[in-house]
Amino acid sequence: MAVIPMWQCDRDGSMFADKKVAEEHDKMLELAANITSLLETRFSTLEESLAEEIGLLFAQNKDTLMKAIKGKPELILEIGNEVSPSDPNDVVQS
Repeated sequence: MAVIPMWQCDRDGSMFADKKVAEEHDKMLELAANITSLLETRFSTLEESLAEEIGLLFAQNKDTLMKAIKGKPELILEIGNEVSPSDPNDVVQS
């Protein structure tokens, strides 16, 4: 019998066969949680679920957002053209 090491993310229970990928996923979720917290603090009328969606969107697209902030604002428009991973009909590849 073969033993396959797996890493589980504490934040959402996702399982990964690669420790580095698991750590990256956990960092992305931590960033999303912090963005969500910022939004909820700054905009008290913003619904929690919407703040979470925005936080996750920003965290998942942090590289594109950083490039846009550094002088390529047109890249932000590409984010809207991608399929949302929160759609239950989509398959997330990892």
